[in-house]
Parts: sequence; C-alpha cells; structure tokens
Amino acid sequence: MPRKMLLILLIITALLFQSCSSMIYDSAYPALKDGKYDSEFPYRSSSEQLEKISNSIKLLNCIVFYKSYIFSESTKLTKYDLDNVDYLNKAVTLIHYNRTASGTATIIYSLNNKVVLLSTAHIIDFPDTVISYFQTPEGKPTNLIESISFKDKQSNYIPDFPEGGELDILAKDSSKDLVLLGKTYSSESFNPPIFSYPFGRADDLEWGSFIYVFGYPLNQKMLTKGIVSNPNRERHTFYVDAVFNKGFSGGIVLAIRDGVPNFELVGLIKSVPGEYEFALRPEFKPGETDYSPLIPYQGRVYVDKTQPMRLGVTRVIGAETVVEFINTYKSILNLKGYEDQNTPK
Repeated sequence: MPRKMLLILLIITALLFQSCSSMIYDSAYPALKDGKYDSEFPYRSSSEQLEKISNSIKLLNCIVFYKSYIFSESTKLTKYDLDNVDYLNKAVTLIHYNRTASGTATIIYSLNNKVVLLSTAHIIDFPDTVISYFQTPEGKPTNLIESISFKDKQSNYIPDFPEGGELDILAKDSSKDLVLLGKTYSSESFNPPIFSYPFGRADDLEWGSFIYVFGYPLNQKMLTKGIVSNPNRERHTFYVDAVFNKGFSGGIVLAIRDGVPNFELVGLIKSVPGEYEFALRPEFKPGETDYSPLIPYQGRVYVDKTQPMRLGVTRVIGAETVVEFINTYKSILNLKGYEDQNTPK
C-alpha cells in the first residue's frame, strides 16, 4: 500500500475513534451542562466535598423533664377545676419522668464564638402541659382527669460542643417545622465549620433527580443517597426514596447541578410516614436487672406509644421554605449579635 494511502487511512481511523469516544461520553453524561439537577450518579469522586460538608453536620439531642400528678377517679377533677386546685394535695401520686428525642442539625453560622444551627422543629417540640383522662369500661374517654404533667425543664444540646453543648431557641416556626438554635460560647476560639454551599431550589427538581442526605440514625453520622419523586406535588415539597432510620429528621438533602462539585442544599428531611402503635411494658427502675421470661411479671404495667417507620417514603421541606424562614428572622438574629455571614439570600 502506498505510504500516502496508509497515512490517509490512519487519519480516517483516528477521526472515527474520536467521534465514537465523543458519542459515548455524550451518551453516558448527557445532562452535565444543561443547567438542571443531575439525575445520574456522579461521574467523578465527590468524597472531598462530602467530607467538608459532613463537618458542619451535628447530632441534636433533646431531653425534657416532666412533673406528673396522678389523681383518683373519685376526685372528679375536670379541666374547669385546674385554675383553682392544689395539685399536690389532690393527687394520690407524684411522679417525675422524662422524654427524649434526637435528630440532625446543620451549622449555618459560626463567628466570634456565636453559632447558629438549622433543624426541624418537631425534634424539640414538646408540650408544656400533658393531660390524660379516665375512660369508660368501653374505652371511651370521660371528662375526668386521670393525670396532668407539667414541663419542668428542657435541654437542647450538641454532644461535642463546649459547655455541655446547650443551645437556645433563636427562632421557631412549627407550621413550617423549622427551627434555628444558637449560642454564644465563652470557650476560647470556638468557631466550627459552617455549611458553605449554596441553597438551591426544590422547584427545579425533577422525577429521578439524584440526591445525597446526611443524618444521624442511631446517633451515628451517616450519608445515604436516593432519587426524587413527586416534585412540586405540594408547594416547595418533594419525596425521596432513601431508606432512613430515626435520627435523620432535620438532615440536609443535597442535589448536584451540572456535575461535581456543584452541590446545592435543596431541602431538609421532615418525616417518614408511620402509624402509631401501643405496647405494654413493665416498670423498670435504675439498677434493676432484666426480667426473667420464666417468671410471671407481677409489677406495674405501662403503655408506650410508638410509631414504626415506613421506610423508603420520606417527605422533604424544600429549600425555598427554609430560605423564607431564615430571612423572616434574620433581623432578629442581627439584633442578637448574629451578623450576616453565609446565610442564604
């Protein structure tokens, strides 16, 4: 074959190979530069960015202490008597108990030892007063009060923060299920890293958009992934199929726009569907050993209200609602000394 013909053949082969490579790349990553949130698994490593984000994700704990007065049915106490009753004298028993909850919070402000975290309100929402009523033999509630409990103290804290990690409630909107918690710590040079990526738009998500989620299931910081369903079914709300356990509430949902490292916060985990169930449990006092299954239990029996989780269907509060909430209280935060930093616009 003449040398000139061989050279032409090599050039044609090279062009064909380049064309095929371009077609394969375009086929594999067709949406990298379309301005939309990606619907495919990231084409390159995102570990560096995710590790940076993880440093701003914290375990939020809440413990609430109650004082409860137990009454006899013969006392015939109703809610109309509560303003003029001596609880201690009327009650047959006074007990103390506590309730706990945990979830996930994200640092969005950290400057001059002042810290602000974003989370969902239902983690820390406990009623000030709890009333239970006697029931008829048929199980219907009467108007006679069986017990009334008053909140004595509530503690919201981050375990690895200084000074016990105690946090104040700076702003809360239960209807939006959002809360801002913060504190000015006296510890020297305490300025933990903040979430520094942009707040995105839940309304821009589509069926199948790929997302990452950070949370604290069983008190362990974890990262999981999923895809979006039912975008814009409700205003600034969507669903994801990621499998969660308790502790993911308040966790941030991240989407990627036009490839790594373009992460954006598109929402906060709100809730997982579930139905309440009731279970009987024995009385357990500190220091006691486990009960033997071979010996009939003779002590007091209590009713626990539980909510088994329905995994794989999780509702998310959209970023637009989060930004609206933060901006509503931004002036109040400024008055408290939390000056503008990297809070969303």
